[in-house]
Amino acid sequence: MEKMTIAKIAELAGVSVATVSRVLNQTGRYSEETKRKILEIIEEHNYRTNNVAKSLRTHQSKTIGIIIPDITNEFFSSIVLAVENYCVPRGYSVFVCNTSENIDKEKLYLEDLDAKGVDGLIYISGYGEIPGHVRLPSVCIDRRQKNNNSIIIESDNFQGGFLATEELISQGCQRILLLKDERDYIAPMEGRFQGYMSALRKYGLTYDPSLNIPMNISVEASQEAVSNAIKKGIKFDGIFATTDWLALGSLYALREHGIEVPKQVKIVGFDNISAGKYSYPALTTINQDKTKLGELAASSLLELIQNRKFQRSYVVPVELIRRKTTC
Repeated sequence: MEKMTIAKIAELAGVSVATVSRVLNQTGRYSEETKRKILEIIEEHNYRTNNVAKSLRTHQSKTIGIIIPDITNEFFSSIVLAVENYCVPRGYSVFVCNTSENIDKEKLYLEDLDAKGVDGLIYISGYGEIPGHVRLPSVCIDRRQKNNNSIIIESDNFQGGFLATEELISQGCQRILLLKDERDYIAPMEGRFQGYMSALRKYGLTYDPSLNIPMNISVEASQEAVSNAIKKGIKFDGIFATTDWLALGSLYALREHGIEVPKQVKIVGFDNISAGKYSYPALTTINQDKTKLGELAASSLLELIQNRKFQRSYVVPVELIRRKTTC
């Protein structure tokens, strides 16, 4: 079936492309008979404009897409909310695409967003790199693009890893279990690991590979991994979990084995999600400014779309939130 285009509609209606554009945009002058003829052709062929007609005049659809790995994760959804809160008052609609960390699903979303004529994209974490064929203006949060044409926004993951480990050391911990994502290509995890290593070196502690435990990011995986470490007789008095979900899983495992927190083992997480604040004991964590990340991503993308001056990268500061799992 021949693809229906504005040019084809103009041909069938016996008018110019400019006339079709005026009808779709409801601007300029045209007769009611011309309008009726064009709209009948559009309805007959089920033509979806997706703001294409408007973009003929402005070269912008006033829409952006967000690729997100897990909408149920509070950290990611908080960033999406900040993006929407910034973009919508400025006249932009936001398409949110949850990939469930499935690369095939992500590729389908990219094709769909391209078909919709979005003006730009925001990528939130997920896979290490985004496909190199993407040429739309794009902003990456904790992610990289192969062609390096995107703006990079990230939390200071190195400093966060350092602060978390330093907090445990300052509370007397000597053997610190590291719970991290098994995917080494995830940029934030590498930064947090390097921060952990830097703190060990600064305070004269030796790195022990047996204390480095990679896993899937889930409460259940962390609970099982920490329980297995206890059963194997691995000695540790502190845990740096590179996400709060991993920290909560470790807390449950310690409780199952009758190990008191923070008396016997101290824990620091990362992200500062609300579940950590209301856990028992309340979780010491590294706070990422999720609102700042979202607003920076949105403002940078709009500047990029509008060809304004912009920075190529931003690093957002983090802070230690000290609660009961270390004090």
